Order: sequence, then structure tokens, then C-alpha cells
Amino acid sequence: MYFKQFFLGCLAHASYLIGADGEACIVDPQRDVDQYIEEAEAHGLKIKYILETHLHADFVSGHCELAKRTGAEIVMSEMAEAAFDHQSVKDKDILQLGKSVTIKVIATPGHTVESVCYLVQDTSDKESVPKLLTGDTLFIGDVGRPDLVSGHGMSSEEMASMLYDSLHNKLLKLDDKTEVYPAHGAGSLCGKSMSSERSSTLGQQKQFNYALKAMPKDEFVSMMCTDLPEIPAYFKHAVKKNKEGASHLDELNTPTAMSAAETKKALEDGYVVLDVRPASIFGEGHIPGAINIGLGGQFASWAGQVIPIETPMIIVADDKDAVQEAFVRLSRAGHDTATGYLQDGMYAWNKAGMEVARIEQISVNELFEKLENKEDLKVIDVRRASEWIGGHVPEANNMPLSELENLVSKLDKKQNYAVICAGGYRSSIATTILRRNGVSNVINITGGTGAWVKSGLPTEKPESSTSAACVG
Repeated sequence: MYFKQFFLGCLAHASYLIGADGEACIVDPQRDVDQYIEEAEAHGLKIKYILETHLHADFVSGHCELAKRTGAEIVMSEMAEAAFDHQSVKDKDILQLGKSVTIKVIATPGHTVESVCYLVQDTSDKESVPKLLTGDTLFIGDVGRPDLVSGHGMSSEEMASMLYDSLHNKLLKLDDKTEVYPAHGAGSLCGKSMSSERSSTLGQQKQFNYALKAMPKDEFVSMMCTDLPEIPAYFKHAVKKNKEGASHLDELNTPTAMSAAETKKALEDGYVVLDVRPASIFGEGHIPGAINIGLGGQFASWAGQVIPIETPMIIVADDKDAVQEAFVRLSRAGHDTATGYLQDGMYAWNKAGMEVARIEQISVNELFEKLENKEDLKVIDVRRASEWIGGHVPEANNMPLSELENLVSKLDKKQNYAVICAGGYRSSIATTILRRNGVSNVINITGGTGAWVKSGLPTEKPESSTSAACVG
């Protein structure tokens, strides 16, 4: 049996290829599917099945495009009620791959009603260890959250109760040696605190996964429904696309070149200018009103969270290759409306004599000096609440990036603000959101809280009285 995991960092998403005896299946494919076709061809495999563990909320799947290009059959739970041609499966159904590999369907509702896991076994090798493709039911160090958008009208508590049964009555009864391969890792919003590790075993998860510890069902339900991360608005759109079948990438209009004057006019007409350059370069000079989401981070996920789906966009990048990369990565989150790009980037904008905006970038040591000198500066920490609680710049206010748009009204537009996150990526996005909402006196902290801690600067926690630095 041939087995390969593909990991997509910008969505913390894992997909899989399984091959045997000239046949292959793909599990939970991303929207752009060339890599699966190329990998299968390289190993003399014909893709027979495209297996979906559930209707994904955080990305748009490539199942329909992959089916069109390969003739493979899409396989989904009968509970998905998908609108396109597919094979519906139920608990205990068996799929055959080649002569030797069996794939058993295990219905595991809880994260979503239609969630299933796939237990893969190479019957030709008695020493082989089963592989469990868990989708978003079981992660490494976590389990799927029960409050997303495809619960068929059920409450989070009802979904969490189903998840408990799926875990304890089905998955945890499998052999401890069973290898676990989830659909996501750290950084995904489909769980609360998943590990950065990309695989494990059931035995290890029983030992280390907080959500699998022995506990009564009501305790599990309460735990799973408390302190859940925010649900990005784009999730419901992704589910809809995945249920209906997304357009193929070659059917989308790729961004067309635009002059500086055309870009300026489009911005005035309500387009969003999305600048995908690194924060440091963006800070040196950019189009006023642009949103900065750098290609170097979890680009697709944050674009989905901070820019409403169907918003017309113009991309600003260093070169055309970066424009194309941004276009594909936007499509993975369901953003299909990047209609143009600024030809020749900021060089063309500057050459046309257009207004240029700048955002000051300072180090954590410079921030510390400003705070020590009692400068008129407040710190906004845009990490998630769970990160902020773990330790932050003293007296920093927590305003998570995903909620920032709704919190801006609480800020004094005349105040000076320093914005910090974990490493400087989210904080740069935040400064552009603040600027677009009239909070103009903002500074981005390079290196973020990670650099602050590494430099040995004082931190505090909510329960701590530490206040070595004062945020005036």
C-alpha cells in the first residue's frame, strides 16, 4: 500500500493519497488538485475514489474538479445530502482499493452530522497497522468542535453528545496501534487546541488528548461547548460550496492587469485592495486603505475571516507569480472575486504619483522603551483569548483579530496604539483594519509576543499582579 499525506500550511489542512494495485483514492482534497493527479500518475495509479470525511467549513474542496478530471467517484456520507453525483455511504460500508486494501466507513457524527472516518487496512500484510482517516472528528491533541454550521439545526450540546458517543463507542474501541491521520493541525479553527503534530496513534491519543480522558458525558459536553473559538463568517459559504460543488478553477476569471489609475478608481468604487507582500515591506509604503495579508502566513484562512465573501478585490504583489499564488489561495477559502491586480505593483503606483501610506514598524525592545518612558501609547494584542491568557505584554488589551472589526468602535481614534500578535503577521493585518476604520495612529510590532518573551521582557497573565511595564 502506498500512502502519502499532503499538508497545506495556509489552511493547516491535511489531505491524503492511498494507493494499491494500480488504484488510488484521495481523501479530503484541497481545491486545486494538480498535485494529486501528478502523484498518482508518478506511481502508476488511477484515482478510483475521492473520499470526503464531511462537508468542510474552513476550505472549499476540490472533489468535483478532481472527479471531472479523473473520472473518479466522490464518496460521502448519506447524511451529507450533496447536490452532485456521488456514492452515499453509511456506517460499516466497505470500499475496496485494488486487491488488498479495504476501507471501512465509520459514521462519527458530532463535529457535523455527516462526519465519517475511514479505517484503512492492507489485508495482504498481516503485520500492517490500520490507518484511521479521522477528518475533523479526532485531531492530534484535540477533537472537532461541535458548534459549526452543518448541524442540521441541532444545538452545540446535542452535537457534543453525539461526538462523545462516536469517540467512546466507536473510535476508542479500535486497536491502540491504529495510526491516526486527521484533516487539520495547529492553526485550524475546527478545534480548540490541536497539536502541530500531523499523525499519532490511538494509544498515544488516549494518553495525551485532553478530550479523550475518562469522564461522564455531561462533563464532556460542557467542556466541548465552553470557550470555543469564533466561527468565521466564511465557514457557512464554504459548506454551501462543498455541498453544491464548487466551480472548477479553470472556470474562474483570473485577475486582469490594472493601471494605477484604474486601481484607484476601483478602490473608490468599493473594491478591497489586498496587499499580499510581507508586513515589513508593506509598512514602508502601500496604497491607502489596503488590507495587508501576507502570503507568508495562514493567508487563505485569514483572508476568509477578515474579508467578506463576494467582496471584489484587487491584488497588490511583488510580481505576477505572487498574484497567481494569491488567486489560487484565495479560491481555497471560497474567495472567487479577485478580479484584478496592480500591474507592476507599487512601482507603478509610485511612478503615477499616487498617495502612499505607511505604517511604522518597531521592535519589541523599542516598544518596551516607549512603555518605560510612559509615552502616550496603548497596546492592543490581537491574538486569540486563549493565547493572551497564557502571557502578554503588561496591560495590553486583548482584541482578537477575528473580532476586531466589531470592536473598533470602542477605541479612541485620537489615541496612539501599538499592535502586537504572536509574530507580527496578524498584527499587520490588524493595523490595516484599524486604519480602514479611522484609527490612524497605529504601530506594528515586529516579532510579536514571541520576540518579547525571547528578549526576556516582562509579561503578565490575567491572574498575575506583574506590572513591570505600564501601558498608559
